[in-house]
Amino acid sequence: MKLDRRGIAELASAALALVGKAAQVKRPKRTSLAVHKKAESAWRITVAVVRDQTIRRLNREYRGKDYATDVLSFPASAEIAEGFEFGEANFLGDVVISVDTAWRQAQEARHSFEREVEELVIHGVLHLCGYDHETDNGEMNRLELQLRKRLLDQGLGRSFAQG
Repeated sequence: MKLDRRGIAELASAALALVGKAAQVKRPKRTSLAVHKKAESAWRITVAVVRDQTIRRLNREYRGKDYATDVLSFPASAEIAEGFEFGEANFLGDVVISVDTAWRQAQEARHSFEREVEELVIHGVLHLCGYDHETDNGEMNRLELQLRKRLLDQGLGRSFAQG
């Protein structure tokens, strides 16, 4: 199964735009999503897809938790995540998704692998924007559900898997 990098980039960019952070996500030059044409800033992120072994190592090294997880986000700096200054070109950070954990979670949730990856992209982007579901009394969860509805349930997202 191949992942559609352009689709991932478009979804990440759309999620950033909807939370007020117009984005220039690393992506191919041609895209049909209007968000890119209207982008007011040049925020960039990287989305990496890895196996459980790699995400477990990252989780252990950076969070002190020795197990595989579904998604990790690494903001480029705490200042960027907490206080955006529009009009400046900045690297927002990295989102790392475990394809193995995403597959298992998709089976458990009884939805497609593509849907699970889409949800993890949105989740990771929100973390890069400074949201933290462990400390924000449900704010991130509420916003994540709104983004899922707008971008995925209403058909604005794309399927990332091809073949």
